[in-house]
Amino acid sequence: MLPIDPAAIESEDIGEKEATLHMGHDEAVEHVREAFTDAGFGVATEFSPSELLNEKVDAGRDPYYVLGACNPNMADQALDVTKKIGGLFPCNVVVWEEEPGVQKVYHVSIMKLARLAGMAPDDDAWQAIVDQTGEFVEAAWANLDAA
Repeated sequence: MLPIDPAAIESEDIGEKEATLHMGHDEAVEHVREAFTDAGFGVATEFSPSELLNEKVDAGRDPYYVLGACNPNMADQALDVTKKIGGLFPCNVVVWEEEPGVQKVYHVSIMKLARLAGMAPDDDAWQAIVDQTGEFVEAAWANLDAA
């Protein structure tokens, strides 16, 4: 039994964001990478679960890609508050193909999730980190619209 009701969690509670891009999958991945880089994130890691699963278990999955984005200053500040946040690093941005020429981009705030899960404090210092990272994500999302 979960200690919270997942149905009671609003999209804003977890910093959920979703966008639709009308372009090919590879082009969308590159566009998302640039949008986040231009907003102050680095891409620490990236991989294609669909390629891995298609190769390993013949899953037949459509293109699906994960970009592990990180703003080093924010990560450093977050680690000063709680070492547990590293369990959620990096901030993942997912790009999947809904249909040819239509890609979905998805992200949730690891800072909000950490607070909700009790991994980070619910105080003003953590809220400042949530707010700052939210500003970086908003800038990245605005960059997505520039496509």
